[in-house]
Amino acid sequence: MCALDFEQQRRLCDEIRQFLVLNVAKRGGHLASNLGVVELTVALERVFDSSKDRILFDVGHQSYVHKILTGRRDSFSTLRTFGGLAGFPKPSESVCDAFVAGHASSAVSTALGMARARTLQKESYNVVALMGDGAMTGGLAYEGMNDAGESNEPLLVILNDNGMSITSNVGGIAKHLSILRTRPGYYRIKKAYRSLTHAIPGGKAIYRFSHRIKERMKRMLLGSTIFEEMGFAYYGPVDGHDLRRLEYMLRLVKDHNKPVLLHVITQKGKGFTPAEQSPDVFHGIGCFDPIDGHTKRKGKLSFSETFGQTMCELGAQDARVCAITAAMQRGTGLDAFAAQFPNRCFDVGIAEGHAVSMAGGLAKQGMIPVVAVYSTFLQRAYDMLLQDVSLLNLHVVFAIDRAGLVGDDGETHHGTFDINFLRSIPGMQILCPSNQAELSAMLSKAVLTMDGPVAVRYPRGCDGGFCEEATSPCIRQGSDITLVSYGTLINNVLEAAKLLEKRGISAEIIKLPSVKPVDIASIAASVRKTGHLLVAEEAICIGCAGKEIAASLRMQGVIIPTKLCNLGDRFITHGSVTELLALAKLDAPSLAAAAQEVLAREA
Repeated sequence: MCALDFEQQRRLCDEIRQFLVLNVAKRGGHLASNLGVVELTVALERVFDSSKDRILFDVGHQSYVHKILTGRRDSFSTLRTFGGLAGFPKPSESVCDAFVAGHASSAVSTALGMARARTLQKESYNVVALMGDGAMTGGLAYEGMNDAGESNEPLLVILNDNGMSITSNVGGIAKHLSILRTRPGYYRIKKAYRSLTHAIPGGKAIYRFSHRIKERMKRMLLGSTIFEEMGFAYYGPVDGHDLRRLEYMLRLVKDHNKPVLLHVITQKGKGFTPAEQSPDVFHGIGCFDPIDGHTKRKGKLSFSETFGQTMCELGAQDARVCAITAAMQRGTGLDAFAAQFPNRCFDVGIAEGHAVSMAGGLAKQGMIPVVAVYSTFLQRAYDMLLQDVSLLNLHVVFAIDRAGLVGDDGETHHGTFDINFLRSIPGMQILCPSNQAELSAMLSKAVLTMDGPVAVRYPRGCDGGFCEEATSPCIRQGSDITLVSYGTLINNVLEAAKLLEKRGISAEIIKLPSVKPVDIASIAASVRKTGHLLVAEEAICIGCAGKEIAASLRMQGVIIPTKLCNLGDRFITHGSVTELLALAKLDAPSLAAAAQEVLAREA
């Protein structure tokens, strides 16, 4: 690629965009963000050696072009499939992937760690953090920037500014960046000034001597940027689709002996009209027509859509109800609520900790805040859950979307930890609807009749076969073994019971509406009859509900053959949810086989 002239590079960029559209159309994935960084990634790969230099993507969903250019083009058709390429950078996949990057705002911190390791080990390589402007709405970005600017470690931060995270960016940093986009005229003045001084004998010395005057002139004209105040040398804005200019600027800043921020302006969805017009829709998308971008609409409502509809009903019913989201308004289903109650819907940017703390403040003053957040992102606010909500037993409702296995996005996005960390929080109540009818009912109960912190967790996608509201914990009578589960995994448990029935085994099923508190009484009554127990959960093993159930029964003197089926103590790879449940032995055939193992044991 280094041998290509600029015209050949331009054609390469066109080919990459066509390749991306055709391939993502088949499998789905993050399209708009990758279309926006084609030229930038080509320039990066020409100027830096990603097998040695450390290039960190923040967030990693903009790394598809990098994967294509680092030897993975031929396997790109396997992207986000079981056993195929990951949708995010993955060091185990390629030496060119410097770090895992599934959550936002951490790249500068990681880059600074790598830069300091380079200095301590007396090695020589470049460290680059490519950050989207959406990631700059997260507080962790500023913790890293503040330390990096003071460190004086040579590293490059590239701010990929497209005015978007998933939806349009919000807050003060977005306004600051919009101001910076209007200031390229300053750099024409700077260039003319440098040319003038260098044309005079001894001009370089004069240039250095007059640096302070130049800086004062700049501040008089424009003021300093927040990045310069943090200790970065600021360059830009630069057109992120101008290959020649990009490569020039990257080579210019590459060998700076201090922290540098290069501000690059890109267009999300560049080169594919549907993605340019609706970059939020094409941020993360399923299969679509590569000609016109048309997507097939599923007949069923998703859990997110049902959540959004119920929120509108609750908002109309009680003026205290408000919603908070962290840059995920569309994804969590809050668009309709935001349109209907704009003064009661708050998008705080990629700042989950702030979202939870703000919810605590709203609740303390008498509002009923509902924090709509993906399970994987709520992990970032654990301290705030403890200190700013639960410590005062404040009534905050957490609508936890994408709970359980989410499929193609893999390790960084599975919602497999919320059960475990939420159960550790004093006073937290955790409701687990198994279908959308239960979601609507449980959300209404959580908002209008319950007190203290309440979590309502539900998966990505639509209902399974179990669609009615359960009227009692026991949803299937049996005599040989008790099967306990919750959420949509109940569908697999029901299928397992049918398989067991064909083998002459009668399974009773207890469906838990809540995993904190757990209805131990109903389980105990069932196992005293059946004498055997299996608990199935789409959660990691440490702190799971099954362990509490087993311990509580033993403390009551109920000692029976028991098996806990869960995701174990590990991260789960990417693939379809069906494939991953089978991998974890939580599919119906595996659960039926596990039940037979329990029946073969003695107490």
